[in-house]
Amino acid sequence: MVNYLKPAFLILWEVVKVALVSLAIILPIRYFLVQPFYVKGASMEPNFYDHDYLLIDELSYHFRAPSHGEVVVFRYPRDPSNYFIKRIIGLPNERVVVRDNELYLGSANGELVKYKEEYLGEWIRTVGSLDVTLGSNQYFVLGDNRSASLDSRAFGAIDEHVIVGRVWVRAWPLERWAVYAAEPVAP
Repeated sequence: MVNYLKPAFLILWEVVKVALVSLAIILPIRYFLVQPFYVKGASMEPNFYDHDYLLIDELSYHFRAPSHGEVVVFRYPRDPSNYFIKRIIGLPNERVVVRDNELYLGSANGELVKYKEEYLGEWIRTVGSLDVTLGSNQYFVLGDNRSASLDSRAFGAIDEHVIVGRVWVRAWPLERWAVYAAEPVAP
């Protein structure tokens, strides 16, 4: 008589071991290194569109501070259960000025310099009128589609601790797949 129970148990045990090893590898990566993010809305067009599927690098900012021009995902200050995607414009202790549809940053000597944004189309303007100096752990963020973006012009600067991470990879749609470098962009 053949005992079929023993081979079935061995197969089940192998499946359980593979699942446990997979979880031991995948869970730390998912919760501490990389997080998926699904773009909702038009606030980052023309660079990120509704339904783009992104991977967010959660590790970089443990070793360095966010830089000008980087696209980040953060918890919305007025409702931390919601996540927003925006571009970093102003860094801690900088002065951000919006006037006459232009964007300026305060330099170290207090002089205002027009902020260059090569990643935007020439038709995009930053509307509004504001003059804000950021605190020591605050960032000023704007959507790329300035006319359709709820950003720091409306809710103010964001604190560093609400930043989840920077956009690392656009994984979907496949025809727009891209990897985003972590190099700083000059203002």
